[in-house]
Amino acid sequence: MTEIFGIPIQAFLGQLMLGLVNGAFYAMLSLGLAVIFGLLDIVNFAHGALYMVGAFFAYIMLDKWGVNYWIALVVAPLLVGVLGVLIERLFLKRLYGLDPLYGLLLTFGLSLILEGIFRDQYGVSGQSYPVPEALSGATNLGFMVLPNYRAWVVLASVTVCLSTWFLIERTRLGAYLRAGTENAKLVQAFGVNVPLMVMLTYGAGAALAGLAGVLAAPVIQVTPLMGTNLIIVVFAVVVIGGMGSILGSVITGLALGVIEGFTRVFYPEASNVVVFVIMAIVLMIRPAGLFGKEA
Repeated sequence: MTEIFGIPIQAFLGQLMLGLVNGAFYAMLSLGLAVIFGLLDIVNFAHGALYMVGAFFAYIMLDKWGVNYWIALVVAPLLVGVLGVLIERLFLKRLYGLDPLYGLLLTFGLSLILEGIFRDQYGVSGQSYPVPEALSGATNLGFMVLPNYRAWVVLASVTVCLSTWFLIERTRLGAYLRAGTENAKLVQAFGVNVPLMVMLTYGAGAALAGLAGVLAAPVIQVTPLMGTNLIIVVFAVVVIGGMGSILGSVITGLALGVIEGFTRVFYPEASNVVVFVIMAIVLMIRPAGLFGKEA
């Protein structure tokens, strides 16, 4: 039997696919963080809570009103985006121009409030969300049996990530967004409504977190703690890729998901810390991150 690094090729390829699934969630969440930090210079610690809220919105819509997965996949992120707009208008806009630490502390407090609200209503036990019928079952790839839903998660995440990168880096709207963060007064002089643009940008970043939550709901149980358990790893992904680098966050998220998966095969005890070890090494060699711009 052919082996790669001492393990059977079937097990190697199977772990690669499972790592890509985890990496897809890392990429989706780190994408929203990178958009908000790169364009607004806000360290959004509420991102994990918004991810949790997106999953709960999907669960509540199904449980209370029978709304199916496909509608929730559109509606729940929009609702989370509206929540993000409210957060930006009511709280964050008062902190622009101050040290980013204030934004981090505020969003950390908001994440605790959101988590507390859902813990009060649903407790800490998980709620199950069924896999949509169209994506049930699995496909035999020869080296592993891959659940169809997990394949959908990878495809949807990569599509959304690349589309967001293209929108910000290769379109006129993206140029306005980037210019507005560099020199807001100059952009306003050309008739661009910068405050509205900033508000919608934060809402879009929140919606990306909500979308990741809906995608995650059928894979893991929906619980108020699901964002807390993931956000620290996602912050590490963003730091490794480069704070504010959208493409760096996507590539790093997918790569670290695979690395974490292979670590479980070769050295399971290190699988929970391998991301942070890589972060420490990267910061010593390149403090701006792999794809970040040096100051």
